[in-house]
Amino acid sequence: MEEIGIPELTTRQREELCAVAERAARNHVLSKAPSNRISVLNVTVDAEGTKPVTVNVEVEVTLSPLMKDCDAEKLANEATEKAFVAIEAFLRELACKSSK
Repeated sequence: MEEIGIPELTTRQREELCAVAERAARNHVLSKAPSNRISVLNVTVDAEGTKPVTVNVEVEVTLSPLMKDCDAEKLANEATEKAFVAIEAFLRELACKSSK
């Protein structure tokens, strides 16, 4: 990811960053498959450091056998991408607020 000039993150900001990423990943999966057709949905987001911050996102999806037309691995990868898009948006917003 490119350098976007974010300030050093506080513990609260890192927690909020993780929550934003997790919510984005979960929302993506739930937008593609009904919750009663999802057997397992685990989203793990870890943010380490303050500046620079390193973020790891893992999404595990297991779908019901009734979801034959849906690829769980592809869905998990898409959800991970959505989480990183949300992370970048969150960090850009922080950078804008800190430059004012």
